[in-house]
Amino acid sequence: MDTSSSDVTLALLEDKKLIELNKEDSENKYTVGDLYLGRVKKVMPGLNAAFVDVGYEKDAFLHYLDLGPQYKSLARFVKGAMGNQHVGPLFQNLSFAKDIDKRGKIADVLSSNQHVLVQIVKEPISTKGPRISCEISLAGRFIILVPFNDKVSISQKITNREERTRLKRLMTSIKPKNFGIIIRTVAENKKVAELDSDLRELISRWTNGFNTLKTSKPPVKILGELNRTSAILRDLLNADFNNIQINNQKLADEVKEYIKSIAPEKENIVHYYSGKEPIFEKFGVDKQIKALFGKFVTMKSRAYLVIEHTEALHVIDVNSGSRTNSKDDQETNALAVNLDAADEIARQLQLRDMGGIIVVDFIDMYKSENRKILHKRLTDAMSKDRAKHKILPPSKFGLIQITRQRVRPEMKITTVEQCPACNGTGEIQASVLIIDDIESNISYFLNEQNEPQLTIHVHPFIEAYITKGFMSIVRKWLLKYKKRIKIKPEPSYHFLESRYFNKQGEEIKI
Repeated sequence: MDTSSSDVTLALLEDKKLIELNKEDSENKYTVGDLYLGRVKKVMPGLNAAFVDVGYEKDAFLHYLDLGPQYKSLARFVKGAMGNQHVGPLFQNLSFAKDIDKRGKIADVLSSNQHVLVQIVKEPISTKGPRISCEISLAGRFIILVPFNDKVSISQKITNREERTRLKRLMTSIKPKNFGIIIRTVAENKKVAELDSDLRELISRWTNGFNTLKTSKPPVKILGELNRTSAILRDLLNADFNNIQINNQKLADEVKEYIKSIAPEKENIVHYYSGKEPIFEKFGVDKQIKALFGKFVTMKSRAYLVIEHTEALHVIDVNSGSRTNSKDDQETNALAVNLDAADEIARQLQLRDMGGIIVVDFIDMYKSENRKILHKRLTDAMSKDRAKHKILPPSKFGLIQITRQRVRPEMKITTVEQCPACNGTGEIQASVLIIDDIESNISYFLNEQNEPQLTIHVHPFIEAYITKGFMSIVRKWLLKYKKRIKIKPEPSYHFLESRYFNKQGEEIKI
């Protein structure tokens, strides 16, 4: 975790590979899961929705279908709590109303200036205010508490029939009346004490929110969700986590205390990082961010993706680049590139938190069985994605359409720098990647094109960086590739320019 005065950035690495990046802005007061007491500003019968003032500069949007069947009971609860009518947090002395009509009209239920208890389900995005709902839920580590409900549901990822029966019987016996429970995947094989502790914590939070509600006036936050850092740890922490590094002593202590409360056996994996080198540079995160968040994303196979964003949707184009295998036909090559791209696309969607409609233009394949293989590969690759999503089969044009839940603004990071050769009038790929790009080209020329030796012309600064020291970068390349590699300085080159020449002195290109 990298902390600054304004935000906390959390990078999740798996085998040193960046798979998720989250930024928690300290100024963001409208986080998914927060409960607000709002005031209805305007009812829109044409949209069958209402705009609600929750304190944000843009009114929040509440659709009729997001009121939930038990909205009238919720309204009675809010009115009773604010009017000191002896209504208790566990719905003592509350008379429940009938469910509202699924095909009803918003104007029959809400009116201007009415007070409503709502939950943020989508953070403010672009020019839009928050999206809100009256179907309230509180997330814990093992379960989700759902007020004004009585059902016990279980994650479909828990497939063992005996375990499902055990969990359902257990939670039915200990949950309060008129509270529903959703049992999360991580609850599988957990002991009664752990589940009961999680339930008690959620009921305590609900009670605290009720006490705040009694003395509040809209618009005001009633109950805050955990900060994003804690929420991510709550949702993802498992036996595979073995190291958490934080460069802020106070935050490290807070995270350690939080993990101690939810998973005492994992307390010692939290460490305060005090090194002089920036934490993301130390663990190789900065370089991966620069390589993965740009318009072009290169894969190991030398194929690459082009990612474009519009207001309506995201478009991803798959290109084979220089990846060809003369031994295989076009269809086989296309399938190989597409399968690699499917894995990287699944990673990119989660990494950038891209939501809404995503259209992917894969390389055309003519065999229907290959299109089925590709669809299954992408489905499997996205199975670990926590955001709700749907993947349509490939069309005849090679397009795959994906819808992915969007609840937060997309993670956007600038990956271009001012060009030193033109004093900032143009933009280039991040300079931190230049050595990686050079080595990638060396590998291609020496291994795939079987060049016996290579001469590389670069700017003098780059030449000095590559050749300095006894165990210089160029010496490491010589030992690695077992072929002669010369580095020649060219003062006329711009800072990131590099050209490659074979044994005969002829320039060779990708």
